[in-house]
Amino acid sequence: MTTSAVFTDAVTLTVAEPEHFDLAFTARTQACPWPKAYGGDLVAQAVAAAVRSVTDGKSLHSMHSYFMRPADIGADVRYEVEILRDGRGYSTRQVRAYQNGKAIYVCMASFAAGEPGGSWHDPMPLDVPTPDELPTSAEYLAERSGGTMTDVSKEYWSTGRSFDMRHVPGPVYVEVEGDPVPHQALWVRPFDRLRPVEGLTDEQRDLAALAYVCDYTILEPVLRVLGRAWADPGLVTASLDHAMWFHRPAPVDGWLLYVQRAMAAESGRGSAAGSFFAPDGTHIASVVQEGMIREPKER
Repeated sequence: MTTSAVFTDAVTLTVAEPEHFDLAFTARTQACPWPKAYGGDLVAQAVAAAVRSVTDGKSLHSMHSYFMRPADIGADVRYEVEILRDGRGYSTRQVRAYQNGKAIYVCMASFAAGEPGGSWHDPMPLDVPTPDELPTSAEYLAERSGGTMTDVSKEYWSTGRSFDMRHVPGPVYVEVEGDPVPHQALWVRPFDRLRPVEGLTDEQRDLAALAYVCDYTILEPVLRVLGRAWADPGLVTASLDHAMWFHRPAPVDGWLLYVQRAMAAESGRGSAAGSFFAPDGTHIASVVQEGMIREPKER
């Protein structure tokens, strides 16, 4: 059964006693068929922890993260929030994640009260097929096999990530179809209506949802231009650092267009940028990430 509960379960935090800073929470990483937990768990859980420390109505507008160590799957992560500044217009938080007694992730998060000013946004591309014209991941993978793909990884890509993701051009799960271009787009939406999350408003939950889903595919335009697929034997990837800006609030229960482009690939690292657009064309969030891309050694 396809469900978005994997995400909402991930960002459901338990209050803990602080050891290092001002507030502390724990959260559990979600199951996945890889040796390490999904990096989006950490980003979204850090969002959930940071927003729960801001009680004066300010909204999260940016966060900047570093991934230092892999997280264990299906295990608790401890998030400690340091209140660095509370001003009239802006507030700043640092969030550190710990597992097995070691820091595994850190981020800075900034919150804004908002004020009157001009408004403009990047236009949404107009030449993208509609979601109904594209196959689901399950439909795409139904007749495909190869590389390191197993029934478990196929099921995870198809139904295990809380979100329906439809690629333009086709996905890079098993192979790169067509030219190795440095760009792609995805339509994304939750498999079903997002559930309420204790301690978060719906708007805060939706910010965490963007932070969660953005990490699944942001390195794909780099893989695409390198001619690499996720199932290539010997391919190893990992998130290194991540930045995200939330420009405008928007519901995340419907389709969003996630437009991505590769920026660089060099020395075993790749960088990519992405933009989320609401169905009416409004640019709601931006992402930049650098990741490790350790390519297979050619025989």
